[in-house]
Amino acid sequence: MHLINGVRDPATSFPLETAIDDAGERRQANRAIAVSAVGLALTGLIELAIALVSGSVALLGDALHNLSDVSTSALVFVGFRASRRLPTERYPYGYERAEDLAGIGVALVIWGSALVAGFESVDKLLRHGGTAHVGWGIAAAAVGIAGNQLVARYKLTVGRRIRSATMVADAKHSWLDALSSAGAMLGLIGVALGWAWADAVAGIVVTGFICHVGWEVTADIAHRLLDGVDPEIITAAETTAAAVPGVQHAHARARWTGRTLRVEVEGFLDPDTSLAAADQIGRTVASALVPQIPDMHSFTWSARAV
Repeated sequence: MHLINGVRDPATSFPLETAIDDAGERRQANRAIAVSAVGLALTGLIELAIALVSGSVALLGDALHNLSDVSTSALVFVGFRASRRLPTERYPYGYERAEDLAGIGVALVIWGSALVAGFESVDKLLRHGGTAHVGWGIAAAAVGIAGNQLVARYKLTVGRRIRSATMVADAKHSWLDALSSAGAMLGLIGVALGWAWADAVAGIVVTGFICHVGWEVTADIAHRLLDGVDPEIITAAETTAAAVPGVQHAHARARWTGRTLRVEVEGFLDPDTSLAAADQIGRTVASALVPQIPDMHSFTWSARAV
C-alpha cells in the first residue's frame, strides 16, 4: 500500500528512550512540597509573633507572605495528585494540566499577599504608627531571609529537575519572600536609627517586590496554558526531521501538558512511499529528535504525500 497524494497517513506515536520515571519525580515533588511547607510555616509563625508584638507592618507583610507559601504548597500538592489520574475518553491527554492550573492558584495567592501588605503599609504611613521591640524584629527578619533562601533553592532545584513550571513558580515565590524579609529588615534598621517612617516605606517596597514576582509567575503560567514553547524547539524538530532520508520537508508543533513536552511532526514524503516505509521514517525521525530535544517525552508522527 502506498500513500495517496494529499491524504495524511494516520498519526502514530512512538515510545521514546527518554521515558521518564514519573513515580520517582512525583516522590521528589511531594517531598519538596512537604519540607518547604514545614520550613515556611515555622519561619512565618516566628515572624508573625514578633510582628504582632512590635507592630511592624513590613514584618507583618513578610510573615503573611511566608504563611501564604504554605497554602501555595498545598495547591501544588493537589495539582500533582490530580495529574496522576489516567487518560479517559473525555480527557484523552490525561490530567497533566492540573499542575499548570495549580500554578494559577499560586499566582492568586501572591497577588493577595501584595494587596494585604500594600494596604497595611500605606495605612501605617498615613497614621504615623509606631514600632516597638525593633531588635527582635530584625532578628525575625533574619530568620525569614535564611529560611526562604533555603526553601527557594531546594524547590527550584527539584522543579527544574522534573520540569515542573508550577514548582519553579512556587520557588520564585519563596525567593521573593527572602527579598521581602530583607526589605523588612532594612525598614526596622531605619526605625532603630530614628526614622519612624522607615517601616511603612519598607512595607511598600516589599509590596513592590511581591507585585514584580507575581507578574513573572502569572506570565510563566499563562505561557504554559496557552501552549507556548521555545521557538528553538520547533526549529530543531523541523530541521532534524527534514534531514532524515525520505523526508522532503517537515512541519512541527509542540506543547507542554504539565511536565510533559509533546512534539508532533508532519513529514511530507514522496507519494510512492509505502506505509511501512513511512512508519520506519517516523521512527528514525523520533530517534534523531531525542538528542536534539531532550525534554521531549511524547512524539507523534504523521506522514503526508507531497
